[in-house]
Amino acid sequence: MKNIPEVKQMLQLSSAFLQFQSMRAGVWNQLTNWSNGFSVYPCDVDNTSCASIVLKALDKEYPDNKEILFDNRAKNGLFYTWYTLRFNKILKKDYWLIILRGFRNPFGAYRYWTTNEATRHDIDGVVNANVLYYLGLRAETQPIIPYIISIIEKNEEAECDLWYRNPLIVYYFFARNYYNGIYGLEPIKDPIIQRILLKVNQNGSIGESALETAMAIISLISLGNKSDIIKKAASYLINTQNTYGEWPRWAIYYDGPSKKQVCGSEEITTAFCLESLAMYKSAFFNDKI
Repeated sequence: MKNIPEVKQMLQLSSAFLQFQSMRAGVWNQLTNWSNGFSVYPCDVDNTSCASIVLKALDKEYPDNKEILFDNRAKNGLFYTWYTLRFNKILKKDYWLIILRGFRNPFGAYRYWTTNEATRHDIDGVVNANVLYYLGLRAETQPIIPYIISIIEKNEEAECDLWYRNPLIVYYFFARNYYNGIYGLEPIKDPIIQRILLKVNQNGSIGESALETAMAIISLISLGNKSDIIKKAASYLINTQNTYGEWPRWAIYYDGPSKKQVCGSEEITTAFCLESLAMYKSAFFNDKI
């Protein structure tokens, strides 16, 4: 789809936006730099990894941020979600300038940490999976593999991440790492496939929405499953596409376990639906879009 003129323009504008929003040492924030809460909202590893994945895929320039990511790890080797003040022995200027930006508005920062469900020591499953997808397998990301395996073995996918609370969505972020060549995740294949198949409905959908169906299709194909269930799910998506080409919005992540606020849109649902249909076409018909 990259060769379609309208898509080219969208990718160019999106990549320019991400480059503009990049902060010191190549980290990103959940909020844009003109948002009211930007000064108190801490930078995070998830947005940093996801933005970097996009720019890397589009071969766009951005600061080398591997070291700043490595600096934000716990003693067990897993990556903290937030760039925020914690005791450590790191002596790097960029790291501390990122960490201490909250002191520009100390009352706002205090309010953030006392009124939200986030904590300074958060370690989240999907966040770490996104780091692994971005950086690939290396010594610094190796601890993520047993962490993900443990989550699946203990049936903790609904609780492993404060923000991504839907197992069908969590499976997507885990499975794409296997598809990307992280074969140490082999133990998660069959359990995830079986748990997805339990969510299949008579009309071909998986879960409760087009978004869940799309992400389930991608997960199944990523894990090597090519059952007729995928064909039926793809047909369901094709038949439920709306008049203007979009699919209905659905929550992809939340503001915390209490789920007081949700994040989702027609655009993001549609993007995953298109990804799933393109992947389906490639896997079943050897035809890449």
